[in-house]
Amino acid sequence: MITIQPYIALPAVTATTTLPSQRQTSAGEPARSAETVTISQAARDALAASSSNRESSSANSGTTNSVDAKLAQIKSKDAMSRTAEDMDYLYANDPKLAAIRDKSPGTLTAEEVDYEQKATGSVNSFANLSPAEKATYDKMVASGNTAAAAGMSVIAFERTMGHTAAGANGTTYDPINTEITAENVAKYFSQSINDPTGKIQSQLQALIQYLQSNPATA
Repeated sequence: MITIQPYIALPAVTATTTLPSQRQTSAGEPARSAETVTISQAARDALAASSSNRESSSANSGTTNSVDAKLAQIKSKDAMSRTAEDMDYLYANDPKLAAIRDKSPGTLTAEEVDYEQKATGSVNSFANLSPAEKATYDKMVASGNTAAAAGMSVIAFERTMGHTAAGANGTTYDPINTEITAENVAKYFSQSINDPTGKIQSQLQALIQYLQSNPATA
């Protein structure tokens, strides 16, 4: 708060005003001296500081806008078009992305995985999960069931392939519009995977078991 102290004279800042009542009232009566309006040194210092703060704020705003523009420009590229310098800049200037990177992969929420995929230019498979499916994913992560969560990640990636996939016994189905239930994972999603190692099938089986044990989350 700036305090203006009246009647304390400062030589450097002086303004004079003659009011109508101060004019000469007769030929022999001189007008009264005009009053002096002054600003204290403390007020002048405060005004100078305020001006400096505004200039600093404007400079900081310009820097922030420049960083945001650079981040947006990098994020608009696909993964193959990004340089190592681009990725270094992302992690140095996107605090949310840097925090996600520093977490254990098995602890990331669906929203964090989705953000990381978009920010790094990876295939954005989690955009293919519904809000309810993402909520189920988060519950699996929270319970420590990383295998079941990985199974849902597999299905999210399957959906990036389009609306037609092979199911059991030569059938086809629409993975994008097929609900993730224990029955559908067994009948459809698990049949679309060529998995020589058996790891993915194990993850999908963990997902089936989770959904069977937690039908309300399906």
